[in-house]
Amino acid sequence: MTLSVESTSVTTLEEFLKLPETKPASEYIDGNIYQKPMPQGKHSALQIELASAINQIGKAKKLAYAFTELRCTFADKSIVPDIAVFEWANIPLDENGQIANKFEIPPDWIIEIISPEQSASKVIRKITFCLRNGTKLGYFIDAEDESITVFQPNQLPEVKEKQDILPILSVLGDWQLQVEDVFNWLHFAK
Repeated sequence: MTLSVESTSVTTLEEFLKLPETKPASEYIDGNIYQKPMPQGKHSALQIELASAINQIGKAKKLAYAFTELRCTFADKSIVPDIAVFEWANIPLDENGQIANKFEIPPDWIIEIISPEQSASKVIRKITFCLRNGTKLGYFIDAEDESITVFQPNQLPEVKEKQDILPILSVLGDWQLQVEDVFNWLHFAK
């Protein structure tokens, strides 16, 4: 997922969480701090458009909500998925019934968009970590290859292309999303 390990004396998750936030975000994985790369054009467009599409379907009916760059801290790691989708009933709330600031549970659906300088294996490890801790669905989006690898618990990953229909969270009902729909968001007519 990330390129660099920061040189700090932080040894625990609790110490990491006391550090100031960085831009781009840093993550705490297996006792190491990794800073995410700065998103580039394709990454940014896919992140915004996919989160917006999910929220257009999920928010109106209070089914699910997609958060971008949301820190999720659980199972002794603190990660910041490109998109973290939570089923409506699972969104943490504070004592006032508002969205909580701290999310200490895994997302129901994790979406990662690979950047050219990222390590694919680190991103895949992050997705599989989430699946082992309760996440129901994971996407690994490769804009250069125009493919989406789908991860689901207890199944082999599946690479989806072009007109393949992507699995979605069951709470989103009969909404359908094809791979080509996702990559069509990158085309800007002049």
